[in-house]
Amino acid sequence: MPILTIDNYRKTKNLLAGVYGTPAVFPLVNNAGAHNSVHRGVSLGTSVSAAQYTAIGAGTFEDMYIGDYWTINSVVWRIAAFDYYYNTGDTNCTTHHVVIVPDTSLYDSAMNSTDTTEGGYYNSAMKQSNLATAISKINSAFGSGHILSHRNLFVNAVANGRPSNGSWYDTTVDLMTEVNVFGTHHFSPVGDGTNIPYNYAVDKSIFPLFIARPDLQCNRQTFWLRDVVSSASFANAYAGGDCACNGAGYSLGVRPAFCLKS
Repeated sequence: MPILTIDNYRKTKNLLAGVYGTPAVFPLVNNAGAHNSVHRGVSLGTSVSAAQYTAIGAGTFEDMYIGDYWTINSVVWRIAAFDYYYNTGDTNCTTHHVVIVPDTSLYDSAMNSTDTTEGGYYNSAMKQSNLATAISKINSAFGSGHILSHRNLFVNAVANGRPSNGSWYDTTVDLMTEVNVFGTHHFSPVGDGTNIPYNYAVDKSIFPLFIARPDLQCNRQTFWLRDVVSSASFANAYAGGDCACNGAGYSLGVRPAFCLKS
């Protein structure tokens, strides 16, 4: 076989083009769909630039891809999805945004002071007060004006260990769900033909980051997820890489997600 030189390559390419036609070239279009499909994983700097905010606001997301990150205040803030919540909510979300997830837990905290899931995620101590430190860290890193407030469905009642009711709420920063991280329910109760749990959810698909980087699903840290598992336990992502659950009174990692806007 002859050695493939640049000249031979060009001749072969031209020959094939003459036989089969000129190969099509598809440029990457700057929109959420295209950028959700490409993992790059490079540093975007130590702050979000004016140009980056402009691209987010326009929904074009130029030079930002899944896995890209900013390092601010010693935290790696990584892009997990583009426009994930766009066109969702009882009030439509029409603001272009980037979903951000820190690489590591920001700190440890309990879901409730005791092992109970009464009141669901929305009425938990985590949602009502224990996320305050995370919100402060996020506002400090990006500025509160750049954090998207949107509508989401949260469980607010539990009966017989199953989510039994929920409602729409305004929200900015939240724990992720089993579906966000793993792509499916593992410990969340499911319907048994008689009882139908309140599993209504906007967060109904995995973040693209965790498709491309399954090593970041757990990252050797155990952190809370917001799914009710029983009357005593919420779901979590365990340090060993498995899905798990723990009593709500345990102090585990707080690794929330939020949306960045222009």
